[in-house]
Amino acid sequence: MSSQSLTAVTSTKRRTISTAFFLRVASVLTVLHCIGHTIGGVFGVDAPPGTKEGTVVEAMKSNQFEVMGAIRSFWDFFIGYGLTISVSSLIQAVVLWQLASLAKIESGRVRPIIAAFFFANLGFTVLAWRYFFIPPLVGAALITLALALAYLRAATKAR
Repeated sequence: MSSQSLTAVTSTKRRTISTAFFLRVASVLTVLHCIGHTIGGVFGVDAPPGTKEGTVVEAMKSNQFEVMGAIRSFWDFFIGYGLTISVSSLIQAVVLWQLASLAKIESGRVRPIIAAFFFANLGFTVLAWRYFFIPPLVGAALITLALALAYLRAATKAR
């Protein structure tokens, strides 16, 4: 009998989470944030009469004034700006999803775009911490984290 060395060959191929994955996570989180903002933050604000909140909402609705040739109230501005943020969030989600497809091809080239979204969402996180409450803060922080991870992952893949 001859003695032969037996060697086991193992694959050193590691599975890593891709830039595209983190961008898609950020996209889905942004859609969820958009839905929560629209349902709870815009359309869920009407307060019952007789409460302090109801008094404020009624004052916002009933006091109308002229702005650049149109008659508006602070309630109109509240609803309009709230829906503007919802539309912007939805567009951000679509762009992040599309950016994920581009990141599969050339992740290094999408880094500046990821950075721009990261800094915008970092700003949203700070604003949510300062002016709002826990759910929008958590949503904004998770989106920011996913974008940071996408940015870092794109750097390692670009090397």
